[in-house]
Amino acid sequence: MTKTPWRPVATAYRHALVSQANPKMLLLTVIPFLLSVVLWAILLAFGFQPLLDYVQALFQDHDWFKTTSGMLGSFGLGFLKTIIVPLIAMLLLLPLMIVTSLVFMGVAAMPPITRHVAARHFSTLEAKNEGSFMASLAINLSSAALFVVVWVLSLPLYIVPPVAVLVQVVLWGALTSRVMVYDALEDYASAEEMKEIRRRHRAQLTFIGIVSGFIGALPGIVWIGGAVMSIVLFPFLAAISIWLYVLIFVFTALWFQYYCMHALRELRAAAAAPVAAVASADASPPA
Repeated sequence: MTKTPWRPVATAYRHALVSQANPKMLLLTVIPFLLSVVLWAILLAFGFQPLLDYVQALFQDHDWFKTTSGMLGSFGLGFLKTIIVPLIAMLLLLPLMIVTSLVFMGVAAMPPITRHVAARHFSTLEAKNEGSFMASLAINLSSAALFVVVWVLSLPLYIVPPVAVLVQVVLWGALTSRVMVYDALEDYASAEEMKEIRRRHRAQLTFIGIVSGFIGALPGIVWIGGAVMSIVLFPFLAAISIWLYVLIFVFTALWFQYYCMHALRELRAAAAAPVAAVASADASPPA
């Protein structure tokens, strides 16, 4: 059977699903979830009402109520005009919720995920240990900042929900791909190996990121959609969404981890093959 470049993507997905069901992996969601819930409970308790007041003032000062009412009505979404202010506030908070979940997951869960995957399937793979926590933090923060800025700039697209969801998927895919490839390989790959893996496997890594983006769009839809039906459900749905984000990030991290470690093993095997062939030829007795 011919080995295709996409088979490892499916294999990594299957391994990630199995590992996600492991009790140790499920426990990894607890600490990031609790940290995120505590942080957001404090932020929402003291900051949500001022944010609502700020958005309300913006709409009143710029006469946006009239503009948005007409636009929503033209798309058959006129029922949203009565809750447009809290809806905009939630859309502003959503990227921050995603980013904090990612950061807490990276700090608390990524190292155990790397050890888990390496011990189970890549125990013979040499760790180069050329990465650093500060480099990982810099990549996480710079990616998160760009993610938040682009998200806020894309808010007007929520007038057309399918387009907005598509943008969210692409943003999520770009964020996870950039952050998790580094986190997955920082302990094992050299800088040159990591660069080569990104170059050779760009399509596969992008695919994993986009599929993860589709999955990652679900908590936001649950949170905002539920809050639209009843604003009273807002804090409860926020907590559920945070847990879902953490759970999805753990699965995504496992998927990237398995794929990147496989790619690294294949890269080293390919590099070692010519050396082994030369050594074998040198060791052969003369005719």
